[in-house]
Amino acid sequence: MSDAPYKVWQCRTCGYIYEEEHGDPGEGLAAGTRWADIADDWVCPLCGTPKSDFDMIEL
Repeated sequence: MSDAPYKVWQCRTCGYIYEEEHGDPGEGLAAGTRWADIADDWVCPLCGTPKSDFDMIEL
């Protein structure tokens, strides 16, 4: 497990927020799942936007 701080990613299309620290268990992403560990073909669970169209944000 990495000691790097967890990051937050936001969908450019609908604003869905993915927080590495919390994951998204409903989508099969356990808490602590890093963005880099999510498959490249993953899409936003709300609108279907591809992973490549998410931006890292600071909250």
